[in-house]
Amino acid sequence: MSRFVEPALAIVLAIVWISPLVFAAWAAFHDVSDAVNFRLMAPLTFDNFRTAWEGAPWLRYFLNTFLLVTLILAGQFLLCTLAGFAFAQMEFRGRDTVFILVLLQLFILPEVLIVENYRVAASLGLLDSLLGIGSPYMASAFGIFLMRQAFKSVPKDLDEAARIEGCSTLGVLWRVYVPAAHPTYLAYALVSVSTHWNNFLWPLIVTNSESARPLTVGLSLFGAPENGVDISVISAATLMVVGPLLLLFLLFQRQFAQAFLTAGVK
Repeated sequence: MSRFVEPALAIVLAIVWISPLVFAAWAAFHDVSDAVNFRLMAPLTFDNFRTAWEGAPWLRYFLNTFLLVTLILAGQFLLCTLAGFAFAQMEFRGRDTVFILVLLQLFILPEVLIVENYRVAASLGLLDSLLGIGSPYMASAFGIFLMRQAFKSVPKDLDEAARIEGCSTLGVLWRVYVPAAHPTYLAYALVSVSTHWNNFLWPLIVTNSESARPLTVGLSLFGAPENGVDISVISAATLMVVGPLLLLFLLFQRQFAQAFLTAGVK
């Protein structure tokens, strides 16, 4: 009996989890009255997407979001690679203590640091800029942890062979450790992109204009009550915002699962 209960509960949980997205997809292709009343035979329409697209500078928001997630990911790859390599393969006094302090960052919610981050961004003149949005997330404790675990799994013989061939420390890192950690980089990249594509609170606080505003903030302003609430148009805008992430997941879902299995804690 129990072997049927778990799959049934999993199916129910999946239906509950996906139901908001299903309703958004339904509403986006129907008029408001048809969407709310679930008229199954109601005709489909693309007018909601046209209205939503004309209601906000979405191209600018898409460009800002793409540049933002790219900037954050590049910074994370650089800093997390260097820090992870140092914690995994280099000996220095207090290494374990420093690593524990880094891991403590995982227990601190980003919202707790918003006031201090805002003060620092203002003092550096980074308000209303992509760099101001992305800089607090570049030194990721989660990324450092993943890189450390991946680098610790690399055989020491490869490190020694590269050094015998005359590679410097950075050369060994680039030619031995980085290629060996490719699955970890892929897994972390997918997590980072999805996380910061959907980030809302900090970009809302630190941006004031369309020049740096990402999709999430633009969508919240587009769907604000003072702009009129049309559930079908808002659903169409929501699908436009989440569409790239859904496509990315559908294209790379197998690589995503395999990368996390390969990048597991060892």
